[in-house]
Amino acid sequence: MNSRTLLRRGYTQISDLGRDADKHDNSKYVNDPIHGYINLDEQVLQLIDTPQFQRLRHLKQMGSSYFVFPGASHNRFEHCVGTSYLASEVVKGFAQRQPELGIDERDSRCVTLAGLCHDLGHGPFSHVFDNEFIPRACPGMIWSHEEGSEMMLHHTVDENHIDIDEGDIKFIKQLIRGSSQPVGDEKMFLFDIVANKRNGVDVDKFDYIQRDCYNVGVNSSYDFQRLMLNSRVIDDEVCYNAKEAFNLTEMFHTRYSLHKRVYSHRAAKAIEFMLVDALLIADPILQISQSITNPHMYQSLTDEIVRDIERSPAPELREAQDIITRIHTRDIYKFVDEYILPADMASIANSTCINEAKIVGYRSDNDDFVERDVLIDFCLIHYGMRKDNPVDRINFYSKYNTAEKFPISSGLISLCVPEKYEERIIRIFTRTPSKRGQIQGAARRLMEDLSSRIVASSPSNSSAHITPNRGLTLPNNLSLSPVKKRRLDFSM
Repeated sequence: MNSRTLLRRGYTQISDLGRDADKHDNSKYVNDPIHGYINLDEQVLQLIDTPQFQRLRHLKQMGSSYFVFPGASHNRFEHCVGTSYLASEVVKGFAQRQPELGIDERDSRCVTLAGLCHDLGHGPFSHVFDNEFIPRACPGMIWSHEEGSEMMLHHTVDENHIDIDEGDIKFIKQLIRGSSQPVGDEKMFLFDIVANKRNGVDVDKFDYIQRDCYNVGVNSSYDFQRLMLNSRVIDDEVCYNAKEAFNLTEMFHTRYSLHKRVYSHRAAKAIEFMLVDALLIADPILQISQSITNPHMYQSLTDEIVRDIERSPAPELREAQDIITRIHTRDIYKFVDEYILPADMASIANSTCINEAKIVGYRSDNDDFVERDVLIDFCLIHYGMRKDNPVDRINFYSKYNTAEKFPISSGLISLCVPEKYEERIIRIFTRTPSKRGQIQGAARRLMEDLSSRIVASSPSNSSAHITPNRGLTLPNNLSLSPVKKRRLDFSM
């Protein structure tokens, strides 16, 4: 490899690679498609080279999106390695540019390991597991993958006899959880690096946005490296150069765009429903949900659970196997309709106002679909801080005074910014494709009735009306009979 290539990878001179190797006899370099050559020191390798961390190689970063976007084959493993690298680089940058911060070796080590271990607790198909499966498998239980990460961190350290101080483990767990309030005697700005609860600007987003865009083939219009270089700590908070205000706006827009175009893709959501159905059927037999409190069981729980279901001879899993076969043969649940709710109607986006039974209640005389045919998705997409503009929560500094922090209103960044920063979407799907037209008609009658009732109860809310999207209207003569497969003729 020539010197020009290495310089593009981030080295200041060609001798850096060799010099770093001399300093860290037990370190390794890996070539990452996003960040170039990454140095993995001995402490990081102690955790990576464990069965618990290697498990992340078998968890798709983008869950069910991989069934729709063939390039989305990357896993939690490389995302965690990339996040760890960026966390380390941010801390090193602050230590070099601002030695008065008193960043010590413990601070650097714990932030780096927090970046490495922040997703240790993800389950099969990533957010499908904790956002969709667990709430239905364990009603009333509040559990997140961050809790799983804390459990698996302890388990990894104990099972592999890794020498980490108990106080450091506690600090790493706090960094993974994130905090917008002071935590003991720890430096508050360190909590802005991996899981930033103040404004959402953190290395986790830097890595997953860039990595997901790269693998899916979506262009990213912001530059996270500029953000890392143009940041400094003021009053125990990570702040950014004022010239990076639009760059940050673009970062949050890119996040929104990924959620809108990729993570919430209709076909990906349909397959997500199918995966959850299969897992729920298999749960009593395979005890999937019980693993979230048992690290030994959780260690073996990956996306491979689908293959375990397929291979099982248990007759109780026949229905789950049929659902998985439908995924493989692309006989997936079908999207029916969607409604982007006006702000005045956001209150109806819940299972009390809109549910399967209510849609069934609006059937016409000739309709024969039942509740089991209907699926409802309450989708919330935002810029990262719900209805607020996250950039409003960021503090900046001027190159003329790097000791003073201040906010910049969105109107001073650009006039071409959104009026709203979140949208609530109600999407209807069906397990039975032949019933799409019936379900769409009933759902639209329900939504029209809800709109009329809201306007009648509050005439000032005249804008609270849902207009069906004509582009989604199904024709009356729509035929969804299965396509017969022809045998290919290779005789010629």
